[in-house]
Amino acid sequence: MDNNQNVYQYKKPEFNKYKGILKLAVGFVVLIILLSIAFNAFTFTVEEREQVVVKQWGKIVKVVVDEKTDEIVEQIHNYNEDIKIVGGKGLFLKLPIIQTTESYKNMLLTYDTDPREVTTKDKKKLLIDNYAQWKIKNPVLFIGVLKTQKEAFQRLDDIIYSMLNEEIGKVDAHVVISERDYVMKMLKRITENTNEKLAGSGVEVVDVRIKRTDLPIENYENVFNRMRTERQQAASKYRSEGEEEAQKIRSSADKEATIIEAQAYEKAEKIKGEGDAEALRIYAEAYNKDIEFYEFWRTLQAYKEILDSKTKIVIDPDSEFAKYLFGSE
Repeated sequence: MDNNQNVYQYKKPEFNKYKGILKLAVGFVVLIILLSIAFNAFTFTVEEREQVVVKQWGKIVKVVVDEKTDEIVEQIHNYNEDIKIVGGKGLFLKLPIIQTTESYKNMLLTYDTDPREVTTKDKKKLLIDNYAQWKIKNPVLFIGVLKTQKEAFQRLDDIIYSMLNEEIGKVDAHVVISERDYVMKMLKRITENTNEKLAGSGVEVVDVRIKRTDLPIENYENVFNRMRTERQQAASKYRSEGEEEAQKIRSSADKEATIIEAQAYEKAEKIKGEGDAEALRIYAEAYNKDIEFYEFWRTLQAYKEILDSKTKIVIDPDSEFAKYLFGSE
């Protein structure tokens, strides 16, 4: 018994020592938990990609926005001048229990929808698959007007689809399919008009795009035929203009050639006339200097032109033409 009692008395102090450490550790953990709860109850954090609205008993009393601009302040105070506006990010204070926070992303959000049918000016059906990039600029107005992202999607869908249908209804199907410049300008108009209709709702549409444009099968052939006809008309126009220009060039060249030929002929005739006159002058001078020699030379020239080895002539030996042939005088 003495030995067992001594062993028990030796272990009991060690157990009490660990029990004290355990209580201290539990107390420290509880304190940390209480402090954490108290910290979370009295504070909230605003991240870089969000804006936060603080509500007290369901009513907005404070908003933390990206930047406290004059425009934001004016919009919110027009809505409720009692709302406190704070710009920036980080840690903020709130009242526990009676105040709650709601976070809204400040980055771009995507509104997307299933392909839907629209009608063009030439009564063709097209399947348009579009989307839009938008963001919440003023969370107070967003809550007051649109309330939730689901309702914002529905509002965007109503406006954008209506405008797409209206704009596409002004042009033929081939324009929507092949004229990229027109489509881009059309989407820009839709973006601007959508923002006008959403003014005062706290959101901004940044961009509206068409992902894909499809034709119902029954419309394919008609649209392709129209496009083919228009291209053929354009080709015919270019060929006609080319032929007209070529004809102008040919006419101009022919006219110029005729003028050059006429000028050359005139110059040639003038030179020829001058040559003939000069020849006559020389002949006349020669004739006047030695008439007998001149007659002899002219007669020889006549012999040269008329007579050859096969020529037979019948002539009076006493004629003037034969005197040099027969040596008569």
